Amino acid sequence: MVEVPRVARINPRRAVLADPQVAERHRVCGKCEKPVGRGRDGKPGRTEGFCANCGTRFSFTPKLAAGDLVGGQYRVEGCLAHGGLGWIYLATDRNVSDRWVVLKGLLNSGDADAMVSAVAERRFLAEVEHPSIVKIHNFVEHTGADGVPVGYIVMEYVGGTSLKQILRTHRETGAIVLPPARAIAYVLEMLPALGYLHSLGLAYCDFKPDNVMQTDEQLKLIDLGAVIAMDDRDSPIYGTIGYQAPEIAKTGPTVATDIYTVGRTLAVLLIDLPQQGGHFGALPSARTEPLFAQYDSLHRLLLRATAGDPGARFSSMEELADQLTGVLREVLSTDDAVPRPGMSSYFGPPRGVFGVDSPVRGLDIVAALPVPLVDPGDSAAPLLAAVVGGSVEELERALAAGMRSVATADGESVEVALRLIRAALEHDDVGEARRRLTDFAAVYPEEWRLAWYRGQAALLAGEPDSAATEFDAVYAALPGEAAPKLALAAARELSSAQADQPSVSAARHYDTVWRTDRSYLAAAFGSARILRQAGDRTRAVRVLDQVDPDSARHIDAASTAVEVMLDGRAPGELSESILRDAGDRVRRLTLVTKGRAAQARLRVLTAALAWLRAGNAPAQRDSLLGEHFDEDGVRAGLEHSYRDLARETDDTWERFDLVRQANMVRPRTTL
Repeated sequence: MVEVPRVARINPRRAVLADPQVAERHRVCGKCEKPVGRGRDGKPGRTEGFCANCGTRFSFTPKLAAGDLVGGQYRVEGCLAHGGLGWIYLATDRNVSDRWVVLKGLLNSGDADAMVSAVAERRFLAEVEHPSIVKIHNFVEHTGADGVPVGYIVMEYVGGTSLKQILRTHRETGAIVLPPARAIAYVLEMLPALGYLHSLGLAYCDFKPDNVMQTDEQLKLIDLGAVIAMDDRDSPIYGTIGYQAPEIAKTGPTVATDIYTVGRTLAVLLIDLPQQGGHFGALPSARTEPLFAQYDSLHRLLLRATAGDPGARFSSMEELADQLTGVLREVLSTDDAVPRPGMSSYFGPPRGVFGVDSPVRGLDIVAALPVPLVDPGDSAAPLLAAVVGGSVEELERALAAGMRSVATADGESVEVALRLIRAALEHDDVGEARRRLTDFAAVYPEEWRLAWYRGQAALLAGEPDSAATEFDAVYAALPGEAAPKLALAAARELSSAQADQPSVSAARHYDTVWRTDRSYLAAAFGSARILRQAGDRTRAVRVLDQVDPDSARHIDAASTAVEVMLDGRAPGELSESILRDAGDRVRRLTLVTKGRAAQARLRVLTAALAWLRAGNAPAQRDSLLGEHFDEDGVRAGLEHSYRDLARETDDTWERFDLVRQANMVRPRTTL
């Protein structure tokens, strides 16, 4: 969905630093993060020494020089960069056709046994095989001129540009951050690699822009120095303050700690994240960050990924990728108004449209909202696929026989319990639904569908504010999904209707859903309702015009557009162009019944008669809906429409009233 600019491969020799030095502002203690090696009184700081705060030795001078032979195999060419564990070197592999490799220090310690142990502990990295992860070739030991043994990890050379460098170059053009879609695309590209490491029981620990390299159109993780087994409770944990999860010192490396680093990295690429003590600080709110105000779903995704509670974050890289992909679709559609629908992993398609021919009601919303998909891994999934809808009692009877064979250790299938809750809601039995929801919450308090169905129960009970709170929680958990936004918009529209004022929040969510996925027709009608209520008839009509002509609701949308154009307008607010536009729309409609066609004609001709009687006259002589565009012609058209409606109705008294109106409106004649 996103075209990312290509990055040319860099000649290895050109990547070598001519004068490898670490700027004083970047010199910090590797243990306590306090500044070290800083100048004073006009004198430059020391490049080697001991931290004044904790006494840990520091060194910012390269330990290898061009020409050094490491492990009897790798000839050093020079320094490439300085990282958390020291300098990173470019070398050639004398044993394999002088191929280019990168040497990265694993441990700088005077304890030879500790160095050997560190090398042994890292050998598992050679088993890592993924196209988006740098390949580990070897592990070697080398004793420098100072007699201190150092272990080195030997990696493939990836000649490209890091995301940190790409961001820096982008800032040179005057832009502080990357375009949102591009930043999201970069992160999405790396999530499968991180998920792969997790499948091996490994945590990456130090995901950040510095450690992602782009060459041509491919991205790779280029530094595995901080990778550690999640069950390793003894080895040191490396990371970068500002990216690292706050709880990692207590919990150790987990999927949740890596999720946190991904969220922080995406934030750094997206916004000018404020710094605290030289490190990136907390996420700003939507009130102070315009990007978050523009892309609410993106803001919510970052909030969940970087939640203080590890249990509140996404459960896996796969879940994060799924939701981030949904957010990307929304971002792109917001930018260029081109829909980008996608299959949901959590919800089925919308079941209907609410608020077309009548005011929005909770019961109609519940009937139209998508249904959460059944977990295929649930023991009762096959059974539920075979049963048809019905009341709670009917479903319980239908499931009784099958339940004995699918009962779980908890005594009941999760999906069966949720299906019975849904049945109660679909039959407007709020009390039964809430009773079952309470029982379910006692066993599965973290299940997101609890909030989804609690929101529906609140809608049925006439509590739109409570419904909005529940749907907002689902939206926060699944920011890339359309269904929670649609439900939230509907609840807030109902709430605003009680306050008799348009809901800006509902309008925004309706608009986001409709822009992204045109199968959510309820979002189009909802957006049009709120725009009309706010007095913006032009935009309301524009939204309704976007309903596909092949849609089953196209006629409803077109008819509603005419209604929006004309209803409630005083003659002074009308014009010939508006009336002719409305007439052309009705003329083009292929209406199913003669009665519905007559109603559409009535709406236009009634407005036209009021406009003519206010003293206006058309500038063009063309007819309006086949009638002369003068008072007699419009009256004749109205008479025919009333008589057509009278012939369509089965109600005798309604027929009498329609004939009476036809007689009253018909043009006067003389004998």
